[in-house]
Amino acid sequence: MLALQTLTYPVVETFHSLQGEGAWAGTNAFFIRLGGCDVYCPWCDQKETWNAKRYPQQSIECLVEQVQAMNPAIAIITGGEPLLYDLLPLTTALREKGIKVHLETSGAHPFSGKFDWVTFSPKPYKLPHSSIYQQASELKVIISQKADLEWAEEQSRQISPNIPKYLQPEWNRPESQQLIFDYILGHPQWRMSLQSHKFLGIR
Repeated sequence: MLALQTLTYPVVETFHSLQGEGAWAGTNAFFIRLGGCDVYCPWCDQKETWNAKRYPQQSIECLVEQVQAMNPAIAIITGGEPLLYDLLPLTTALREKGIKVHLETSGAHPFSGKFDWVTFSPKPYKLPHSSIYQQASELKVIISQKADLEWAEEQSRQISPNIPKYLQPEWNRPESQQLIFDYILGHPQWRMSLQSHKFLGIR
């Protein structure tokens, strides 16, 4: 119990909502958003998370209690870039309580933690660490311009051919939706992912 009280993470926010993207879209989910990121995507919609020093540390015990209180179908650890931290203690504590744990990551740092599902969203601005490829449960690539489709194909060749592969439009570039639509019609191994929470106006 002492470890749960003393080990902490910088937490931007926690909230109870629905997963808006990917294979688990629409699922009852509790989000743990960790602070800190060194990938620096120019179109990032969470730039306020980049500086971890801006956010208070929360203990594992506190985070587990918050998740349990909401009784979600899944708990999602996101960021920022959560693999900046050793996630094994947090995921172990959550799973010991019977909570299914998901990760959303660019894979830019060595993999840590035990997860029921890993959403791998690689970014060309900081190359993924080799440890992420065998852990991916789904691949989700953000598409802003045509060159991003080449990046997506390069990444897809390094993961299992059996996992779902998504192309997701960059929110501030509506033209990327048409780009993805046309591409998937010629490349049926891909699916489109939309940020349904933004269309619904929820978190």
